[in-house]
Amino acid sequence: MGNCAGRTDFEWVYTDQPHTQRRKEMLAKYPAIKALMRPDPRLKWTVLGLVLAQLLACWLVRGLAWRWLLFWAYAFGGCVNHSLTLAIHDISHNAAFGTGRAARNRWLAVFANLPVGVPYAASFKKYHVDHHRYLGGDGLDVDVPTRLEGWLFCTPARKLLWLALQPLFYSLRPLCVHPKAVTRMEVLNALVQLAADAAIFALWGLKPVVYLLASTLLGLGLHPISGHFVAEHYMFLKGHETYSYYGPLNWITFNVGYHVEHHDFPSIPGCNLPLVRKIAPEYYDHLPQHHSWVKVLWDFVLEDSLGPYARVKRVCKLAEERL
Repeated sequence: MGNCAGRTDFEWVYTDQPHTQRRKEMLAKYPAIKALMRPDPRLKWTVLGLVLAQLLACWLVRGLAWRWLLFWAYAFGGCVNHSLTLAIHDISHNAAFGTGRAARNRWLAVFANLPVGVPYAASFKKYHVDHHRYLGGDGLDVDVPTRLEGWLFCTPARKLLWLALQPLFYSLRPLCVHPKAVTRMEVLNALVQLAADAAIFALWGLKPVVYLLASTLLGLGLHPISGHFVAEHYMFLKGHETYSYYGPLNWITFNVGYHVEHHDFPSIPGCNLPLVRKIAPEYYDHLPQHHSWVKVLWDFVLEDSLGPYARVKRVCKLAEERL
């Protein structure tokens, strides 16, 4: 595989994340942005449609040859399941029913989780809060790779493998970096998920279950939509830690590409993020942005300056107190 070139450590900064200050400035200048902090009434219906689409797909693939099952898991199921994980992301910000109806949001996330095959929604909610509060925070933001990942996945071939195994790293990293006690909601999420998997197996056999799991592994791994994992916070340009993408893949990913806007205003649902940029273009138009998630993956693999180490890290106050 050759020797590692490029970065040997994270980009350590000693400033607060930029989003907090910008949020204050923008709200003072454009109070109209506050009106966008409202639930997305269509989100629950979109989730219902996506879950039913995967249920229909389970019925259709039950008699398919394995090679075709895997093809459709990548080409169709991968898009749907990745889209559902991004619906869960929006729901974790209470985008479906608002902050006053937290329980409804939690259960909709569990429902959206069903085609993913493994319980994930409740754990994601628990850790994602820290990603916003302590962006790049050492030992707190589990979105940032570990030192082991940075050290190991540093050649093109290894980075390709790392991208293919993204679902594995995303699910195991929190347990290593910042383990938290298991919550009641996580247990319920797991029980509902196991019951759904067992029901699909009892009804239609092994193939639909494999189809759902393959949709998740392939759709969150080396897949065009997975470019957003790298596009959002990997340091393509020094001094910039969050990037937006305004291309067509936002149509099937709940506008997750509007990522600078999302970190500025986490309580604004994806459907309203384009309006933030429209109201205050001077805050976004000059920032570096990505134009293709596929190119993001291509550059990540081939450029020495990019890799799991190409992230901004900071020591946050809570981390200091815990030492």
